[in-house]
Amino acid sequence: MKWEQALEDYRHYLKLERGLSKNSIDNYILDVSKLIGFLEANSLPVSPITIDRETVQHFVYEIAKTVNPRSQARIISGLKSFFNYLNFEEYRSDNPMDLLESPKIGRKLPDTLSEEEIDEIIGAIDLSKPEGERNRAMLETLYGCGLRVSELTNLRLSDLFFKEDFIKVTGKGDKQRFVPISDLNKKYITIYSKEVRVHQNIQKGFEDILFLNRRGKQLTRAMVFTIIKQLATKIELGKRISPHTFRHSFATHLLKNGADLRAIQQMLGHESITTTEVYVHLDRTHLTEVMDKYHPRKK
Repeated sequence: MKWEQALEDYRHYLKLERGLSKNSIDNYILDVSKLIGFLEANSLPVSPITIDRETVQHFVYEIAKTVNPRSQARIISGLKSFFNYLNFEEYRSDNPMDLLESPKIGRKLPDTLSEEEIDEIIGAIDLSKPEGERNRAMLETLYGCGLRVSELTNLRLSDLFFKEDFIKVTGKGDKQRFVPISDLNKKYITIYSKEVRVHQNIQKGFEDILFLNRRGKQLTRAMVFTIIKQLATKIELGKRISPHTFRHSFATHLLKNGADLRAIQQMLGHESITTTEVYVHLDRTHLTEVMDKYHPRKK
């Protein structure tokens, strides 16, 4: 078996068997591609079947010189998954990554914005330009519904159930969930749809996509990053933020205001509650207030 064929088969497995999103699949493939690049650079003629533990240990040792511990752990995890796939398909009887330990990186707490900072960022949008209404509706949706950037750019007009106060969101692995939407958020989406979007020359195939670029096509994830970065610079925020920062802020503010962790998990589309629990660590003063208010021995 050659590496090219193994990668192609692995890609199909990740998509069909595990139901992963394109972004996740690309990341897994990239991890294996880095190993292949190392083998080629060092003229090591080994296949996915014959590569041994010493060779992958050498690769991990070399990659550790060029990437941070978090990236190193990500690559090790990706390679373990690849060789587990080869075990699953009975191409191999062992996993050469089994005895390799990932570096200890700890849990990275997500960056957040205060309510005032979010108001300031959205307030900095130039509404005199046609894309201003789109950008306001877009950022209000990111924060108001706690969406991932890919969920935002893939949002469709047919996903809007305003009468029921919900939107349908397609998340990782094409899993769908319904997320509540506020009257304020509905207001800004409606303004954008009826006053700006309706006048655009929409390209074929994008008629149902909600947020469009100036050419009438689907807005890219990179463009959303750029819009947010420019707004942060405009107000001299002093923080490095991304679309995901709005999602983190959504969850943190809900938790701080007393929302149930399970409800937040459902709205974010987290498979495991442990993923959502990271937000508990963001504001320990809130936990103290909860203890003081609800524990019987505190009264």
